[in-house]
Formats: sequence, structure tokens, C-alpha cells
Amino acid sequence: MYQALYRKWRPRTFDDVAGQDHITQTLKRQTAAGRLSHAYLFTGTRGTGKTTCAKILARAVNCEHLQDGNPCNACPACLGIENGSILDVLELDAASNNGVDQVRALRDEAVYTPAAVKKRVYIIDEAHMLTPQAWNALLKILEEPPPHLMFILATTEPHKVLATIRSRCQQFAFKRILPGQIAQRLAFVAEQEGIALTREGAALLARLADGGMRDALSLLDQCSGGGKQVDEKEILDTLGLAGNVETAALMGHLAARDTAAALESLGRLYANGKEMSSVLGELSALARDLLLRKTAPQGGTALLTGGYDEAAMRALGEQLTAQRLLYMLTVLQSTSAALARSSSRRTDTELCLIRLSDESLDESPAGLSARIARLEEQLAQGFASPPRQMAAPVPEEALPPEEGPPLPEEPPSEEREYAFDVPEPRTSDPQPLPAQSPPPVPPSAGGEDRAFWPAFAAGLRGGVFASVRPYLTNPDRVTGVWNGSQLTLWTDTDFTRSMLSRPAVKEGLEKAAAAAFGGQPQVSVVTGRPPEAGPSAPTVPPKDPMDDLLAFGELDNITVSE
Repeated sequence: MYQALYRKWRPRTFDDVAGQDHITQTLKRQTAAGRLSHAYLFTGTRGTGKTTCAKILARAVNCEHLQDGNPCNACPACLGIENGSILDVLELDAASNNGVDQVRALRDEAVYTPAAVKKRVYIIDEAHMLTPQAWNALLKILEEPPPHLMFILATTEPHKVLATIRSRCQQFAFKRILPGQIAQRLAFVAEQEGIALTREGAALLARLADGGMRDALSLLDQCSGGGKQVDEKEILDTLGLAGNVETAALMGHLAARDTAAALESLGRLYANGKEMSSVLGELSALARDLLLRKTAPQGGTALLTGGYDEAAMRALGEQLTAQRLLYMLTVLQSTSAALARSSSRRTDTELCLIRLSDESLDESPAGLSARIARLEEQLAQGFASPPRQMAAPVPEEALPPEEGPPLPEEPPSEEREYAFDVPEPRTSDPQPLPAQSPPPVPPSAGGEDRAFWPAFAAGLRGGVFASVRPYLTNPDRVTGVWNGSQLTLWTDTDFTRSMLSRPAVKEGLEKAAAAAFGGQPQVSVVTGRPPEAGPSAPTVPPKDPMDDLLAFGELDNITVSE
């Protein structure tokens, strides 16, 4: 009859227990020295060795040929306890024997001396399931037990055990087993069982086990049932998981805010039989790793789940900020928690991906916080628009004429006229600069010229000037003064100066001035009003209230597009 791997390969000595040396070494020394307590409390998550150590300790205290604190597993006492023929060592399940009547019967029986071994041992598994009345019935015998009696309590929820019980026991906390130790044990078991387990497959099973050796052996047992080589692909197909490569690709679509590609990836995973809860769980694990790399780049390495390509992790880390990762984790966790009660898991998962791709669709406080964080990032970058899914660009010929403040009247023929457009270069879709009119004759050397500025500013359209044109064309905000080879912009506030001092804007102004005046002009931006002009000072056109509205609209458009 076939026996499950986790039962067949259950450790039989303290030395065989993996990842719990801080407990097994202490129990070995106590057993070898004969300094044993009458009650032990083993706590920890599932599959970490609590019941296994309890059974080993029960054999060790009754072993006839103890070997350095370990049971020999060959004497009649060890063999009888292991096969269950010695009734002085009992393992009880508190989930089904949690009533006060069962505990009273156990207490009445415990006073009798053992018949075949030195100590009567009671192993109570899932001890937190005992009722308060059962605990009270057990309290007195735990406080003053007879010398031949030992209790070993095992639980995954120690906070539910009464404080009066905990104070009468030696408590040992079992920790999660490290993935490396689990992978090493899986490789040994696979070699003994003749299972073709790859190193990558063992590492993946160790991560999926979440620190539990029993879970890891059960997963290995499940994945090896087909008789094939147990590698990453076979494990992912058998367990219905998405896989690290596909999860990283899906996270990349979310980082780029490409909703269509993210939904296509999810549809492909759904068609391949992947569980929606598994997809969200793997996305949560990846987002957690990325957030740890952001917040703790040095000490957080040991906390990562691993399994993702370093280059992919670095690329995703550059695309995602800590604020957005925190928002993504919040949405993923809430969606995963509600998925069990959902009538359509696929629909809820798709809605989750849509919200992660576009924070403006999430009206929750977390979504609002994410949008504010994104706007702050935009402001820090100088209103540079991030990559996002947008409609196809409209040709410039089809765009409506851009409205602005009224231009001054047509100047006389002897005055200069400036009409040019310096668009911002695009890396993704380079376009040749439009043809420009021949540069006019520069002003006379050695004198200041302000008359050129209204027509000059009105000709700055599109490209880098899209967001700052309302400032340039507003005489109350900006005044341009040309002096030889220097173009000085006098601004009303430091904020306006910071807007015009961006490298892209200054470079565009220098190109425009070079096209108008020739040479290699320099542009400087200062705060204040220009010195009083001489008799030739230009007449400043009256302020148009529409300029303030346009300036507000430019900022508002940037915010809405986020």
C-alpha cells in the first residue's frame, strides 16, 4: 500500500528534524541528562515539526538504549510506541476530544503508573481547541502531576492557550523552515524515491511551501504523480500557477499602465487553467519583493521570496515608486480577501487589474492617495508626462487652432516679425522640424530691445512650450529683453521662474532666438521687473483676463490627464 511521502519520511530522531536546531539540541541535552519537564508546549505554524518532535521526545524518554539524547528506534519501547501497541503513550486530537468529559476521563486515567514503559506521555495536538471547562479540568494535574506523567501540547495558536497553562509548561516556538533547508531535504527524498527533481523545481517547491516541510513533501508527492521530470514548468502546470516569467510580464504591463495588454495576459492565463486567486497571490508576492527592495535595499534581501530574474526586478523597480507599490499591494490584498465570496472571480480580478493600471478609476481613499502621489511625482519631474495608454496622436493639420491672447496689430514693414514653432523632439516618433522663415535682422548691437517680445512669444507654440506658453504671452508675468547675444526673461514670481528655467524650455528658447537673431544666444531667467526702459520702450498691451484662465487650464489639463 502506497504511503504519502510526508508520512514515510517523517523524522525519527532529533538530528533528522530540519531547521529547528534551537529546539532539538535543547531537548537532546535534557533527555541525555534526565532533566525533563512534566509539561511541554510546542507552538508554531503548520508543518514545522511540532507533532514530530513530540513523538520523538515520547520515545526518547522511554528508550532503553538512548543514543546521545536520540531514541534508538530499535528497542521494544521505541518500536511499541512507534507502531501504537503501547497504550501508555497516547496522541489525542483536541479538535475532536475537546470536551470537559474527555479531559476528566484522561485525568482519571493519568494517575495510574505505566505498564510497559517508564513514563506515561499524553500528546495533545491542536491544544487551542480545548474548551475553557476542559482547560480548567486539566489545570490541576498539569500543576502537580505524578512523577510518571508527561504532557506535550502542540498548537498553531498559542494566544488561545490560557496563561495559567502556559506558565506551567516549557514553551518552544517552532520557526518557519528556510527555503534552502527545505530544498535540500526535498532533493534527498527525491533521490531516495527515484524522482527526477531538478534544482529549480526543488527551489520553487520550497518557496511554495511557505516554511512548512510537510507542505513541501505533499507538493512533491503531487507533482511527481505523472512520472515526468519535476521541473518548474511541470510544477506550475500541475498546481495551476502562473509562473514567475508570466507574473513579471503582467506586472510590467501594470507598471506601464497598459490596461489592454494586462487584460490579454490575464485572459491567456485563465484559458490555460490558472486560478485567479493564484495570479493575485503571485502578483502580491512580486509587489512585496519590489517594495522591500525599494524601502530596504540592503537588509531586506534576506526577506525576499526570490525566484525572479534580477534584470526584470531592476527594470520593474525603476518603473514603480514605493507609493504606487504600496497602493498595488493594498488593492491586491483586499481583492484576494474578497475573492472567496465572489460570484465571478475572473470579473473581480479584471476589475482589480484595471484599477491598478489607472488609479483615476479607483474612488477609494487608497486610489486618491495614489493619484496625489503620482501628481507629486509629475511636479518633481517638471510636468513631464509619464508613459501611459493614450489614443493615437492626431495629425497637427487636424488640430484646431490654438487660442491665446490677442496678438498685437500687424507691425509696419520696417519692424521685425517672428513666426516660428520649435517642437520638442520625440524619442519614440522623431519628426523633422517644420520649415522656418529666414531669421530676421537682429537688433542693433549694444542696446536693449523689448519691442520684439510680444510677437516672439506668440510664435512659441507646441512642443516644450505647451505648458508654459500662457506665462510667456502674459506681459504681467514675463517680459523679454534682448541685449546683443543675451535674452533675459524677467518673471513676476519664483514659481514662474522655476517653470521657465527647466532645461527643455531654455533649450527651446535658445533655438528660437537663434532662428530669429542668428548666432548662439544665451537665455537667462530672473525674478523681478526689468529696469526702466528709455524712450524707445515698447508699449505694453493691456492684460487680457483670458491669460489667467489659460494658465489655470494648462495646469488643470495636466492634472486631469493623470
